Amino acid sequence: MKKKIAILGSTGSIGKSLLKIVKKNKKEFEIVLLSSNKNYKVLLKQIKIFNVKNVVITNIKSYKKFVKINKNNKIKIYNNFNDFKLIFKHKIDYVMSSITGIDGLKPTLNIIPFTKTLAVANKESIICGWNLIKKKIKKFKTIFVPVDSEHFSIWYALNNKKDTNIKKIYLTASGGPLNNLPISKFKSVKISQALKHPNWSMGKKISIDSATMMNKVFEIIEAKNIFDFSFDKLGILVHPKSYIHSIICFNNGMIEIIAHDTDMKIPIFNTLSMDLNKKFSLKKLDLAKLNNLDLKQINLKKFPLVNILKKIPQKTSLFETVIVSANDELVKLFLEKKINFNDIQKRLIQIVNNKKFYKYKRFQPKNINQIVDLNKQVKFHINSKSI
Repeated sequence: MKKKIAILGSTGSIGKSLLKIVKKNKKEFEIVLLSSNKNYKVLLKQIKIFNVKNVVITNIKSYKKFVKINKNNKIKIYNNFNDFKLIFKHKIDYVMSSITGIDGLKPTLNIIPFTKTLAVANKESIICGWNLIKKKIKKFKTIFVPVDSEHFSIWYALNNKKDTNIKKIYLTASGGPLNNLPISKFKSVKISQALKHPNWSMGKKISIDSATMMNKVFEIIEAKNIFDFSFDKLGILVHPKSYIHSIICFNNGMIEIIAHDTDMKIPIFNTLSMDLNKKFSLKKLDLAKLNNLDLKQINLKKFPLVNILKKIPQKTSLFETVIVSANDELVKLFLEKKINFNDIQKRLIQIVNNKKFYKYKRFQPKNINQIVDLNKQVKFHINSKSI
């Protein structure tokens, strides 16, 4: 029997990578649902290739255009993520949640009751709403698997190992496109420079986060939430080759290093099958990279946003929504050429230290509406200031 799969955000890089894997294994998998925001043309191609019967298009203009051009009456088209109970009569095998931004939290929460395994590539969901996700996956006995290469490598390595045996876990950072650029030139960084990641092919938002190192701040918060570690057990090392994804130091003196090529299809493939007998088409072992791992500490003068981790409370709080929302909006303003690169870092630090938002450290999210409302409030605050 084929495994039934749904992909939330199928037109993004993670969704496309997953579909490439499925295409090579069509006899094993059946795509029962795909979703997109605006990219209905790509979605239409995916539907035809995989013979998908259910689609969600959240952007109203794209939804109307899709309805108009779609001539296949067998396809059920939805405009939101409120109707999963109409689509799924029984639990399906696997869901990939890869919608970017806080917009990904609601569909992630809504689909948990309808899947046996939930793979999440949406950082914002794990950072802002982890306590909500954790409660729901426990209630519906859904298996949770992280997709980010760093978090999947930790999840993979820690299988059946006690947390008490771990001394320290390091997540690696490539250093991004600006790693070798002198700090004196940061103010004049062009958008094209910040987007030019040396190792990974990613979307614009996450590429800018890599350039500021904010992406790694988010990943440490994710690791803290997913694996229930204290911040002092988590660290970051700069590793320009991006070959190593995590380093786990045990109390008994042993160190476990998880490495793989810079290809997101590797963790995606493993979340999909979770079967060690399944074979992935691998490149030969890259001895040049292994012989030159080049691990270093982060230059905090160049990447000051890493210091934000000192401000984050141990328990999930609404303060994380403040940080995510502020960063989202500042990156957007930079990409629109309304602020310079250094302004992202400068203004984000100002937001983190703002008494108006500092109070949210004391409050844990009770529902998704709190997160959505605070997200709007923070973005309004940033845009109400002179740019």
